[in-house]
Amino acid sequence: MRIPSGQMQEVLYQLFIKYQFSKQKALILAKVHTESTLSGVNSHGINRVPLFINYIEKGLVKVDAEAEKAETFGSIERWDGHFGSGVINATKCTNRAIELAKLHGMGLVALRNTNHWMRGGTYGWQAAEAGCISILFTNTQPNMPPWGGRDSRTGNNPFVVSIPRQQGHVVLDMALSQFAFGKINDYKLKGEKLPFPGGWDDDDELSNDPEKILAKERGLPIGYWKGSAMSMILDMLATLLSAGDSTYRVSLREYETGISQVFLCIYPEVFNDKSLQEKLLNEIIDYTHNVEPMQPGDSTFYPGERVLQNRASNLKDGIPVSDEVWQTVLELLG
Repeated sequence: MRIPSGQMQEVLYQLFIKYQFSKQKALILAKVHTESTLSGVNSHGINRVPLFINYIEKGLVKVDAEAEKAETFGSIERWDGHFGSGVINATKCTNRAIELAKLHGMGLVALRNTNHWMRGGTYGWQAAEAGCISILFTNTQPNMPPWGGRDSRTGNNPFVVSIPRQQGHVVLDMALSQFAFGKINDYKLKGEKLPFPGGWDDDDELSNDPEKILAKERGLPIGYWKGSAMSMILDMLATLLSAGDSTYRVSLREYETGISQVFLCIYPEVFNDKSLQEKLLNEIIDYTHNVEPMQPGDSTFYPGERVLQNRASNLKDGIPVSDEVWQTVLELLG
């Protein structure tokens, strides 16, 4: 089924109001979940709403809590999320990193005791719209084995980089697992296999069956051992910079909560060469666009380009949504 974006945002706004969020926070939450779905990332948009509500009901997400500054070191700050909404906390900390960047040229906010930020790319687009380059990352619960290990000990730790650009911002948003677990669940909902192996099954064999991968959440790291090492490094940085919990400490809880995140922004206008920056970016994009495709009709894309295409298509035709997920959301609203 297809849902107009305005209708989705209004339904979600009313749902978050029902669960005692303030009008301002409910609007932010509804907008972020709708924007993610509009961009084609249902796994971290509308599909994630029922689980988010479940976390609220369990008391894991504190409706009235939000991030507050704990320590400051010039252009670097540590914030405490007080186990509030990950979306609200990440939005606030991204805005603060932008403010610091415009004041100092570069600003970093490290956040502890927060919850899942849903689509990490949301905050990359937020920074780019404000004219900032951003480097953002988070740790997660363990859901990938360290390379050569059997049990999950590392997280798929999403990594985001954004660069503002006049003809369309460049935004990289990727998990360190070959497929984000929300995406694996998307394939499960559709009753489809993954196009490539995405994790291990119970027999320690690589599989493209979402059911078998989700059974124990043993995802395949990107680049095999390289992705495994990068996951550990991002976990270390997020933990040290925020003085928060590592993937190990998150694993001691029954549910994924109390994670650590980093929001680094750079204000490129300090260089006073904006036209040169645009020229260099476009040279790189044109060079990769103009490659001969392996298969006739295929195209290459810069990071974030397909998001813009998805948004345009879904604004015109409505957002494709799982009937089952939408019905669950409506039932939560009552």
